[in-house]
Amino acid sequence: MSKEITSIRELPGVGEKTAEKLEEVGMDDLMAIATCSPSELAQIADIGEATASKIIAAARNALDMGFETGLNVLEKRKQIARITTGSKAFDALLGGGIETGSITECYGAFGSAKTQIAHQLAVNVQLPKDKGGLEGTALYIDTEQTFRPERIMQMANALGMDGDEVLKNIYYGRAYNSDHQILLVEKAKDIIKENNIRLIIVDSVTAHFRAEYSGRGQLADRQQRLNRHLHTLQKYADTYNLAVYITNQVMAKPDVYFGDPTEAVGGHVLHHAATFRIYLRKSKGNKRIARLVDSPNLPDGEAVFVVTPEGIRDE
Repeated sequence: MSKEITSIRELPGVGEKTAEKLEEVGMDDLMAIATCSPSELAQIADIGEATASKIIAAARNALDMGFETGLNVLEKRKQIARITTGSKAFDALLGGGIETGSITECYGAFGSAKTQIAHQLAVNVQLPKDKGGLEGTALYIDTEQTFRPERIMQMANALGMDGDEVLKNIYYGRAYNSDHQILLVEKAKDIIKENNIRLIIVDSVTAHFRAEYSGRGQLADRQQRLNRHLHTLQKYADTYNLAVYITNQVMAKPDVYFGDPTEAVGGHVLHHAATFRIYLRKSKGNKRIARLVDSPNLPDGEAVFVVTPEGIRDE
């Protein structure tokens, strides 16, 4: 009877040096290896792709990653948790809040509250579970220099939380270009486990890609890199049961003559990567309308919420 494999060091083909290289980049558990591609693992561990394929196959066998019954999937779904948005109406639209294990995308024009929601979630994830939080910390990647610690303090104080402590529990990275953005996400695995990260925010996920890859000639390269970037985020969501919240820019479709011509940037790559897609738009005063555009299990619908000095609230 073969010995049960419980650590990466027990995988066939993983020697001492290979194990050290993998552990250095945070790939220290079987799931991280099992969800890796052979080319990625080969590059990280400086081994051949054939060896990498064997290591990945052994990790997948150890985790029993074949077929399972729908009942087993239902049991696993019970591990999914949710973070409150601060608005009961908005939470209800999302089936209870922002879901772990998934990517939630909010897109909309300037001033539609995409970043306000990002700030609110970075605070709310730290709340006790009975208050709609996950008692965890947040990792915030800022591509447009819109993160404001003063706003975090304001939202935290409104909930009776210590603003300084809340800010200490937000791990912030300013991404200066798309390469830096990708690097920050790859480095995230180094601190996810150690710091109980339960939420990753990327605000906005498309800004740098859109600016740096202009014209149809560069579209394929842009989409390929964006796709890999989003797959890394989804892998973290799956592996660590954390929530991923991304914001996205919009553009106007010139060929739409009736109805709303607004469309999210990123094309089909982003449309398929996000589990939940929400279109935000401004209404009168401080009111915002959230429309659930895509979800695997929830009906389309709308919710109205308000942006107040205290944060995201019901109208």
